[in-house]
Amino acid sequence: MVSVSCPALLVSAPASGQGKTLCSAALARAWRNRGLQVQVFKCGPDFLDPMILQVASGKPVYNLDLGMCGLVDAQHLLYQAAQENDVILLEGVMGLYDGTPSSADIALQFGIPVALTIDASAMAQTFGALASGLLNFNSAIKPAGVIANRIGGKGHADFLRNSLPVNIPWLGALTAEACYSLPERHLGLHRASEIEDLELRIESAAQALSESSELLLPPAVELPSSNIQGYPQLLTGKTIAVARDAAFCFIYPANLECLQAMGAHLVYFSPLRNEAVPEADAYWLPGGYPELHLAAISNNREMRESLDQAFKTGKPILAECGGMMALCESIDGQPGFGLLPGKSRVEKQLQGIGTQHLQLDGNHISGHTFHHGVFETSLEPHCAAETPYGTGENFYRYGCISASFLHFYFPSNPHVAAGFFQA
Repeated sequence: MVSVSCPALLVSAPASGQGKTLCSAALARAWRNRGLQVQVFKCGPDFLDPMILQVASGKPVYNLDLGMCGLVDAQHLLYQAAQENDVILLEGVMGLYDGTPSSADIALQFGIPVALTIDASAMAQTFGALASGLLNFNSAIKPAGVIANRIGGKGHADFLRNSLPVNIPWLGALTAEACYSLPERHLGLHRASEIEDLELRIESAAQALSESSELLLPPAVELPSSNIQGYPQLLTGKTIAVARDAAFCFIYPANLECLQAMGAHLVYFSPLRNEAVPEADAYWLPGGYPELHLAAISNNREMRESLDQAFKTGKPILAECGGMMALCESIDGQPGFGLLPGKSRVEKQLQGIGTQHLQLDGNHISGHTFHHGVFETSLEPHCAAETPYGTGENFYRYGCISASFLHFYFPSNPHVAAGFFQA
């Protein structure tokens, strides 16, 4: 099997909330500032962290997940990145060993060294014990080093650095100053475009890491080629209009590329700002934050009428999560676009999380769910997704509309993905 060599690093942590995204962004920017081409990946199905990481690296950030995307897809993405970049950086999901499969499973599958980000704000020498325990818990893990986050100052950094075993390199530290923090809300970090000084935060963090460590490139990893063939030309000549704005923003770059590789021409529109949908053969309303823009959705009568016209003429419409909620009669009591019978609301408690697999008319497609939404409808589900723990999200068909709380990963089955946009 053909392989290519490239320095690669997976940044993980003991748990969520340790600062993985900030530290990964700082690493990517520090290497980019040296003139290196850096390709960043996000382990897991996250949408928000990749937005931050894209600003840091200057390149689209792809998801790499053995559960939702699959081994072959991950192998293909890494092999492609190794041919075009000087270093590959992966940001893990949750803690190093959390989930099935976990970030550790990805590191072990491809032999990628692991670096830890640890919130050291309330510890001293225990820092070394924690790092050693995590990186030695599985003897096959290759330790690449540790970044100390939210430290008190140089003296604190010295305590932490001296606590590390000799086989675990020090990769630098970030202080607990507010200028390094990234704002959060109920689904995770704010979107990159909402953080006005994000560029300054990333650059400052990159500078701080560079000043506190040599930041040498990680060891090279041999990454094998995959047997992925070209995409079937199922959408040649089709124009697909994609909703993309502050309310509809959860879009995998790989999904867009999958549609284009199948021959589709993509155009974009804003259900919040535009008066009507563009002329197209099919429409896609992805997830996002419609609940934060209820007034704009409720007041955009022209958009409601144009969506209704597309529906009445049988144009295929895919509505995922927030997109499905927006097509309902109402969201939290405020009028939606009114195409789907039923009402939706947002709860304080999480209503769905995790990778799920849908058998749609005998064909499999993967996706994930992470939402606080509830959809109350008289519609009978066409089918329901499966999870390791039982039944997952419902999938609805209503006229030309396909709708679910699931966010689909199109490359997991391009034939099914193409079907969403075919009459």
